Amino acid sequence: MSHIRIGNQTASSAPALGMPFDFAVAHGFDAFEWFPDRNETGKGWAVDDLAGEQRTSIRNRALTQDIRLSVHAPWWANPMNPEGPEILFKNIDFAQDIGASLLNIHLYHEQGIASYARALAPVIDRLAAVPIMLAIENTPLTGPGDFEELFRELHRNGLADPELVGMCLDLGHANLCAATRNDYLKFIDLLAPGITIIHVHLHENYGDLDRHLTIFSGPAGKDPSGIQGFLERLNRRRFSGCIILEQWPDPPGLLLDARNRLVEMIGEENKISLPPRTKNRDH
Repeated sequence: MSHIRIGNQTASSAPALGMPFDFAVAHGFDAFEWFPDRNETGKGWAVDDLAGEQRTSIRNRALTQDIRLSVHAPWWANPMNPEGPEILFKNIDFAQDIGASLLNIHLYHEQGIASYARALAPVIDRLAAVPIMLAIENTPLTGPGDFEELFRELHRNGLADPELVGMCLDLGHANLCAATRNDYLKFIDLLAPGITIIHVHLHENYGDLDRHLTIFSGPAGKDPSGIQGFLERLNRRRFSGCIILEQWPDPPGLLLDARNRLVEMIGEENKISLPPRTKNRDH
């Protein structure tokens, strides 16, 4: 397995939009995800909030610090809805402006996976022209079988180029999936071998709610064997990509604890050379 990058993400819980990215730069994270998550209450942010100069600044800072960027499209950006493609295209433009290499979207299966796969065609075409990869994420409502069907449909429609399209494995969502509740390792084991995991969202919960707990601050804090099993499975699948810690915890230093412990576990599992990490801790 090649080098794994670990990063964090913007969050509406952060006091300022740029604070999580500043934190990533200051503490040597080598991945970061921008998640425009403005909701109906007005909380959060949208891509229109970041203008040209700000986008250029993000791009330049990421290049200088060797931070690989990704963009998580708004969770409600469903390509099957009338406004869905326009929202996704706007996020692709944002990703291109900041130099992101991947766009992440959720899998929606309520109107049929075959229809969803067909609706992705213009999105994939737009991404291929840039090029930016597309990662399709499991939600608490989607299981391994849904992804097997999705990638079968993508193959049928000529949209399954592994250089462009893959899966985002969300471990917390896998733990909430009805078929694999409290057993995210089973979720991974049930994924068809041909499904390529290209991106990971890492957080944990107790199988009840989508709590987005920082890894090792929930169940894995008492028993890390599940995370070790998760890393072993990524290794067997030859994962090479970014693991994104999807939260802004209090204190933010929990992100450093999670990152540093993951680096140690990855090094033990895969015997790969990882860049040095800061030992500073912010509280």
